Amino acid sequence: MAKRGRRRTYKFRNIACPNPKCNLYGKTAKGNVVSNGTYPTKAGTTARRFLCKECGESFCERAGTIFYDLRSPEERVLMAIKLLVKGMPLRGVAEVLEVKLDTVRHWLKVAAEQSEKVDALLMKELKVSQIELDALWSFVKKNSLRQRAILWRAKFGSALPLPKNIA
Repeated sequence: MAKRGRRRTYKFRNIACPNPKCNLYGKTAKGNVVSNGTYPTKAGTTARRFLCKECGESFCERAGTIFYDLRSPEERVLMAIKLLVKGMPLRGVAEVLEVKLDTVRHWLKVAAEQSEKVDALLMKELKVSQIELDALWSFVKKNSLRQRAILWRAKFGSALPLPKNIA
């Protein structure tokens, strides 16, 4: 039997459409976002899906966060970042959390790509200072430059190529 009465409506005032092509992209409290069901996560909790009535884009509640498209629980990712901020090496974090080293690297890469967005979240959730976060992001940047140098050496040899007028 069907329930009687009006359907409950939910107001999603703090949810914005993450589609850059949408006319209401990033704008909250416009009434364009409606609930589109839930789905179970790996951790056993339920996550909500939304639908933008303006552009028809479907998205989950993790869209636009560092947790989007990660299958790991949020607490585990935050713990890894906190351990990294406090100076623990990548391998040590992987061993403590019992995950692969590549997983920790991926979490760090995702967080670094959105560092401007996540600084406030990390300072609030992890209770770390802005100085510690700046040290972490400079470490990540330095290591990405080191990886580029290693790839350059592998591709072109150990030395930089000499200009034609010198050789």
